[in-house]
Amino acid sequence: MNDLTEYYRERAGEYDAVYEKPERQEDIARLRALLPPLVEGRSVLEVAAGTGYWTTALATTARSVVATDFNEEPLAVARTRSYGEADVRFRTADAYDLGAVDGQFDAIFAGFFWSHVPRADVRRFAQGLLDRVEPGGVVIFADNRYVEGSNHPITRTTAHGDTYQTRRLSDGRTFEVLKNFPSREQFAADVGREVEWTELSYFWLAVVC
Repeated sequence: MNDLTEYYRERAGEYDAVYEKPERQEDIARLRALLPPLVEGRSVLEVAAGTGYWTTALATTARSVVATDFNEEPLAVARTRSYGEADVRFRTADAYDLGAVDGQFDAIFAGFFWSHVPRADVRRFAQGLLDRVEPGGVVIFADNRYVEGSNHPITRTTAHGDTYQTRRLSDGRTFEVLKNFPSREQFAADVGREVEWTELSYFWLAVVC
């Protein structure tokens, strides 16, 4: 995961460009409309919040949001955004060790991180989120579908089924980044719970109770 961590640290200043792809605008608008009702009035723990792009959607209805990321650099960008009157706080935290984050949460949102979890670790990661949410709470995931021409090509597949892409930053540096694209069936099997699944053209949204 070292390459992944360094990639997102170095990409912090240009990360939001991915949300400007013209073909994805309708899906992005739908996701931003679907998320607020799911967290309305809830205390939200956001995993891998990055630059806070999705935090702005959660904050429109959530009672509070603790937005976490492993890297401080994207959180520095997130702190510059406006969240209205919502109680939004930021913490550096390991997505695999959420017990270290203070507070009680009846909603957890992991946006665009599931695809970066190695196949060997997905069940452990999912269980960590399910263990952290309060009884009666929800765990929400959103991530990319693979669409030829819109996503970076897959450049390598391991024996475990992990797929990788080669990503290039604006300064020309390249990184090999883990990026998996699960089906609904695979995701449900990995989580081991009933899943409410919404599939868009470029993204998917899953709610686990």
